[in-house]
Amino acid sequence: MADNNLITTSTTTIQSAPGSSGYLELYPERKMSFFKNPYILGLAAVAGIGGLLFGYDTGVISGALLYIKDDFESVRESSMLQETIVSMAIAGAIVGAATGGWINDAYGRKKATLIADVIFIIGAFGMAAAPDPYILIIGRLLVGLGVGIASVTAPVYIAEASPSEIRGSLVSTNSLMITGGQLLSYIVNLAFTHVPGTWRWMLGVSAVPALIQFILMLLLPESPRWLFMKNRKNEAVDVISNIYDLARLEDEIDFLTAEAEQDRHKNKNVKFGDVFKSKEIRLAFMVGAGLMVFQQFTGINTVMYYSPTIVQMAGFRSNELALQISLYVAAMNTVGTVLGIYLIDHAGRKILALCSLGGVFASLILLSVAFSNHSSAAAVSNITGWLAVLGLILYIAFFSPGMGPVPWAMNSEIYPKEYRGICGGMSATVCWVSNLIVSQTFLSIAEALGTGLTFLILAVITVLAFLFVLIFVPETKGLTFDEVELIWKERAWGSTNINNIRNNNINNNTNNRNNSDSQNLLGRDND
Repeated sequence: MADNNLITTSTTTIQSAPGSSGYLELYPERKMSFFKNPYILGLAAVAGIGGLLFGYDTGVISGALLYIKDDFESVRESSMLQETIVSMAIAGAIVGAATGGWINDAYGRKKATLIADVIFIIGAFGMAAAPDPYILIIGRLLVGLGVGIASVTAPVYIAEASPSEIRGSLVSTNSLMITGGQLLSYIVNLAFTHVPGTWRWMLGVSAVPALIQFILMLLLPESPRWLFMKNRKNEAVDVISNIYDLARLEDEIDFLTAEAEQDRHKNKNVKFGDVFKSKEIRLAFMVGAGLMVFQQFTGINTVMYYSPTIVQMAGFRSNELALQISLYVAAMNTVGTVLGIYLIDHAGRKILALCSLGGVFASLILLSVAFSNHSSAAAVSNITGWLAVLGLILYIAFFSPGMGPVPWAMNSEIYPKEYRGICGGMSATVCWVSNLIVSQTFLSIAEALGTGLTFLILAVITVLAFLFVLIFVPETKGLTFDEVELIWKERAWGSTNINNIRNNNINNNTNNRNNSDSQNLLGRDND
């Protein structure tokens, strides 16, 4: 009975929620478009610099590693030390993501971003000045810590300030910044190829965007939903008044105020264990964490971290040529993410992920065939070398519009707000742990089993990912946070069809509008 009451309460909330599908059908003039409000675009862009740091760090090490091996003999002779330099940033990101959720909920999204920037800047200077591989590893650890906190914060900050109808596109700008950071890293790698201290410049220059974000973030507000959650209504109203026009603003304020009042009667001290006590939160976390696992285990950061090395494995021995080809791969990643920003709120999250995984599977099969037929003595003109490069480009072309932005977008929107920080942090931690496993083992597995078989294993994992998305992942395109929350209640307790709620939403809002119009007419007659 209690469960049914919960669902009934959620239904009532959804029927009056601004931004819901019924609300926007009733008031189409209040619907937001992606380019309608420069303020929200600017907010998303500044917050997304955290994604740029994430992407830059992912991409820059692949090129820097080629020159670090030239400077340090111990690194050149040890695949394990190479993997440690790459993966230590991921180890730091695991810690950052694990603590980032708590920092977000306790101190807010803005302060969490500022903390991440400071840590990143210290780490960047440490890497640039490293006298030996071990100081370099410590710098990588600090940079990873900052990236981990930012990876939790940026998507949540953007999502909580976004209108529901363009939330997916705006959160995906964070993914665009990630891919843009990777592209920037390859450009920087090429720019410093012939400069003394090559890899030091490559790693040290990453402090610049972190410093820029720190300065700009001081000028931006806190997340309005976090402010409402902390009973700081006046500050929250100041923020959302810059996002919505007057007619919708009043509805948003009324809704968030009522929601905040309900939240005062809930337990606000959410702990890690609470995630697994609630059936619907368990289901949401399973989907969010599962998407993160499959995003990594289908091989994306294998391609991004080691793309120059993979190109060399394919027969292209020049460091500079390997970096140039990797630049094209990174450019394709950025272009694909731009396409994903459009498709995620038009085609939908689920269909986008499924199409993406289908193309990724075909690309991995192509890579497997190319490397299985490759001879270590092959010349650059060998057809298998170019086939491997084609496989890399196709892989990115299919991955970047779908499995790149979809897991991050969904993890920013599938949790109730009291769980959003902690569950987002836990999912990001799962992402980074998966990332660590893949990056720490790829070269060793490729040496033991062969690169062709390694890519075949990734293809098999991609099939499992396709089935996971098909069976477990719901479509959340255009839904408000409360409509998404209701999906998990339905799955957990087997009650209430959301399509019926949407129809009721339209009918109820129509009745309310008609009643309001009638009252206005009566008032005029009395006058």
